[in-house]
Amino acid sequence: MRVLITLACVTSAVPRVYALSPVPVRLGTVGRWLAALVGAGCLSLLILAAIATPSSAGLGTHKTLGLQGCQFFRSTGLPCPSCGMTTSFAWFVRGNWVASFYVQPMGFVLALLAAMTFWTATYVAISGKPAYVLLRFIPRRYTLLPLLLFGVAAWGWKIFIHLRGMDGWLN
Repeated sequence: MRVLITLACVTSAVPRVYALSPVPVRLGTVGRWLAALVGAGCLSLLILAAIATPSSAGLGTHKTLGLQGCQFFRSTGLPCPSCGMTTSFAWFVRGNWVASFYVQPMGFVLALLAAMTFWTATYVAISGKPAYVLLRFIPRRYTLLPLLLFGVAAWGWKIFIHLRGMDGWLN
């Protein structure tokens, strides 16, 4: 009798093991509509980039969309962290990825992420499979901090090529 009581105490102290459910998880209508909305937002960014004509100066493409010039650039003479992003997106959607990366490396990465997010969101909206199923394949160390550090380095690159007079990309 004493042995049975001891075994009962030991088994209650063992933590439960959590495993993936063998039943596939599906999103509801709200989740699918949210995924479709995210996909539409990313697609609209890429369509706007396709409408804009990339500037050969490496920045100022946003002016073709009717937006104002960069106040930071106007007052300091140096590009701001987002200078060249629209030009980079415009080169990206035209398939000139070398020009996109050269003009603004962070713009290339963001355009690539927008395209990947569009396709992922479309897949989620159609299939109903949640995005975390796809995101678990990306290691956590490749998320926010490396992206932020890359953004700072890309801004440094943009300042460097601007000061050297190598800011643009020829058609």
